[in-house]
Amino acid sequence: MTTTGIQQLGDVRSGKLAGNITAFGRALRRAGVRTDAMRIALAAEAVTLVGVEDRLDLSAAMEAVMVSREQDRMVFRELFDAWFRDPELANKLLAQMLPSAEGKAEPSKRRPRVREALTAPRNPAKPAELAKPDREIEFEFDAAMTSSDRQRLQHADFNALGASEYRLVERLARDIRLPIPELPSRRLRVAGDAGRQHARMHWPGVLHEAARTGGEILRLPKLARRQQPLPLLVLVDVSGSMERYARLLLAFLHAATRRAGRRDVFAFGTRLTDLTPAFRLADTDAMLGAASLAIDDFAGGTRLGSSLTELRRAHTRRLTGRRTLVLVISDGLDTGEPSLLEQELRWLKRHSRRLLWLNPLLRFEGYAPLARGASVLHRQADAMLAVHNLSALEQLAASLAALMRSGR
Repeated sequence: MTTTGIQQLGDVRSGKLAGNITAFGRALRRAGVRTDAMRIALAAEAVTLVGVEDRLDLSAAMEAVMVSREQDRMVFRELFDAWFRDPELANKLLAQMLPSAEGKAEPSKRRPRVREALTAPRNPAKPAELAKPDREIEFEFDAAMTSSDRQRLQHADFNALGASEYRLVERLARDIRLPIPELPSRRLRVAGDAGRQHARMHWPGVLHEAARTGGEILRLPKLARRQQPLPLLVLVDVSGSMERYARLLLAFLHAATRRAGRRDVFAFGTRLTDLTPAFRLADTDAMLGAASLAIDDFAGGTRLGSSLTELRRAHTRRLTGRRTLVLVISDGLDTGEPSLLEQELRWLKRHSRRLLWLNPLLRFEGYAPLARGASVLHRQADAMLAVHNLSALEQLAASLAALMRSGR
């Protein structure tokens, strides 16, 4: 057999095919696709069964065993086409990105996750460094970032981030604080100097002070209402169109509202899922793990109306009078009946202090809530705020305070 008869994917007898499949699996992991050693081994077995004569059959066989989520299929197909077109393609792509490359390359039209998987790392790891834990390697990458990198990530849409950028932005989002607006409670406390303006006389305290000083009144204790944060109810859309935002915003809210008072969190897709027990965990990563186990309709459809019906019937006590601040995090692409959604939103608005819609689609200039669900949400919500990048999350706290002061 001549060398011209050998497939471009490599000769399986010399081990090149297995090496290519292993390297391709690693590239998929860099692109954020959930692929482990077992799936890579299954892909190698699938290739031996279908052969390498037909690229479509080969791609379909590998995709069937290496991809488990619908949203990863297009990433797999783009990366497969790029990776197996030429056995030296990876080296060529990396060479084009070196400083010595002549001319200016045209902007790639590939998805960010595919571009990142085909891009050489800034500091290639030495053999001794391969055993370092992921957290240490990520920390070094974070420390090596330039100010321009940070500025770009500050305004980058969460949906346009590569896999490593997404992990880094998720960590940065955990450092953003979200002070919940406070209101006077019914409980009273002895007022300090700063809170004596609206305080009232504490007559038992006055008599107690006088008894200690032999009838002389040297100080007039006063009482003022305690300040407490508003109870918080968060409803997070975990449908397919919100997948890239849901995990990051859950991590942000868990860390940002850690010191809040009462905090109830629900995920909704095709059904309602109570994430409040997961949010009681102190560690954000542990919370995300518990939430992923609890949500069984992740990356599915969106039926906010029926989810609110379940909230009203089974969790009404989560709403503390008319003091609760409700945050609905969704793109408004609801597939349920608009009449049911409007009915349930009206009920929710009557039983809460403010109903705020946090919408990632505000990243588009000239966005208008024209979809049926979005139109209903826009009519019933007290305000619509952006949550599509780090800058928008930082502005969220100031926007909440302004809305509470304005009384809108």
